[in-house]
Amino acid sequence: MSTHAEDLKLRLMTIELLRTAKRQYTYRELSAKTGLPVTVLSRYAKGHVLPNVARARQLWKTLTKLVGLEAELRKRIKFNDEGYFDNTWIIGDFNILRQAAHYALATFAGKRVTKILTAAVDGIPLATMVANALGVNLVIAKRSKEVGVSAFLEETYVLKDSGYTMTLYVPKDAIKKRDNILIVDDMIKTGETQAALVNLAKKAKAEISGVFSLIAVGDEWQRKLNLSKDCPVEVITKIKVGEH
Repeated sequence: MSTHAEDLKLRLMTIELLRTAKRQYTYRELSAKTGLPVTVLSRYAKGHVLPNVARARQLWKTLTKLVGLEAELRKRIKFNDEGYFDNTWIIGDFNILRQAAHYALATFAGKRVTKILTAAVDGIPLATMVANALGVNLVIAKRSKEVGVSAFLEETYVLKDSGYTMTLYVPKDAIKKRDNILIVDDMIKTGETQAALVNLAKKAKAEISGVFSLIAVGDEWQRKLNLSKDCPVEVITKIKVGEH
């Protein structure tokens, strides 16, 4: 990626972060925290003008302390009395997903990624945004076979503590032998689903470029993925077991 492209990406990412900050702070409050005039911040947030690179770096450094993606996610994490996670206010927030896609782009831009792989259904919004940011196609593993597809790759696994099995299906031609797969999901809790995605990619003889998720609970799931030590696993927010 050229220096010009990297600089432009930073400037655009800074605008997205400013728009997120504007949901929680007034322009006057942001002006006090950033040292920039209200009128300038307003023009940036409305997209009338982009900050130059030096100012973007300064603004990004300040804003990430206020409303970085991890902080924003943690504010929206909601568990019910049984400990189940409510992701409604995350997977439906376009601004959150776009920030996450920018995060993924910054993280995986230097690695070879030819396709994004996710499981239906909650991972689809994030995976779509990441695929768009990286400029690659999206493959969705579904829980049922589609009529019209002649052959599938499939992976069956046991849902933890349930006694039930789940099978994921991917059209056989969707993943090629030379593909480099980035697995994307909104949340990792037990790791069974993500391990199934890894196995699907391996059955197609594709390479795993990495795993990207917004939220992960605990660390037990990492052992289930069975990835090489040099395969990056990037999680924006990690929650300790029992924290919720």
